[in-house]
Amino acid sequence: MARDGVEVSGSARNGPGSSPEAESAPLSPAEVLERVPQQAPFRFIDEIHELDSEHIVASYRFPENSDFYRGHFPGNPITPGVILVEAMAQAGVVAQGIYLYALQYSAEEVEKVVTVFTDANVEFSGQVLPGDRVTTSGRVRFFRRKKLRADVEMRKEDGTLVCEGELSGMGVPR
Repeated sequence: MARDGVEVSGSARNGPGSSPEAESAPLSPAEVLERVPQQAPFRFIDEIHELDSEHIVASYRFPENSDFYRGHFPGNPITPGVILVEAMAQAGVVAQGIYLYALQYSAEEVEKVVTVFTDANVEFSGQVLPGDRVTTSGRVRFFRRKKLRADVEMRKEDGTLVCEGELSGMGVPR
């Protein structure tokens, strides 16, 4: 079935079960991750676990030696909220957008655009400490005319909600 110009035909790619979309998807989760433009030390995705036209699930472990912990806050370091929002955007907007763009156009066309984060409305309810592993889950609200809006949440390994919100981005020419 078509939804907002994106073919939607099944369950999670690389998740339980299979779907026609999973068989015809132009990019695997690993190929999407390779195309995420942010690189270390500013890439906040270690792995994409699930990916389809409706959702993404990715994870990241915040290294204890990340430079931002030295000043935020000395003696009691926590991950800055802006870094958490960036991690949410990299998975829920950038990686998801790369996948959707490849699905709608082609894997080759992905190379002609870069997905940029445009806005967010995020509520925080927890902290991420040095060494914590988080899982970011995003659900597509819409994708049309190279614009993506998604509901994204971040949880710690124990399931504790850290933050959630609505994030948006768009594809722009390289």
